[in-house]
Amino acid sequence: MELIKPAIGLIFWMCVTFSILVFLLTKFAWKPILAMIKEREQTIENSLNQANLAREEMSKLVAKNEELLNQAKEERNQILHDAKEAAEKVKNDILARAQKEAEEKMQMAFREIEIQKKAAIAEVKNSVGLMALEIAEKVIRKELKGNKEQMDYVNTLAKESNLN
Repeated sequence: MELIKPAIGLIFWMCVTFSILVFLLTKFAWKPILAMIKEREQTIENSLNQANLAREEMSKLVAKNEELLNQAKEERNQILHDAKEAAEKVKNDILARAQKEAEEKMQMAFREIEIQKKAAIAEVKNSVGLMALEIAEKVIRKELKGNKEQMDYVNTLAKESNLN
């Protein structure tokens, strides 16, 4: 029962022991513990500050990446636009050249056809002329067989043509 109803001496010695313990803890343990807590607090605060700085830098990098991405997209679009214009120009040039070449070939074909046509007409004229001469010769021979006058006339023509 002594612990339930402590005596005054016990209370006194407990207070003295407790005071010594508090004094010793304050003198030797409390300051290092508070210093460690303070140091830990500073470390946590520095870590939080660094985390905030890192977060800010990360957001800046993300913004810069977005800007670079947008610039790259704009450059890509510009390059595609320029490539399309160049392709359209090349296509138009090729079409114009092809059309010009086609017109030139058609002109050459028309000239060739005209030359062939003239050659064919000349050949037909020569053939018709030869046939007409052969027919005329046959007709004249037939008519000259019996007529002395016609023979004389032919001889006269022959002499005149030899003179020319």
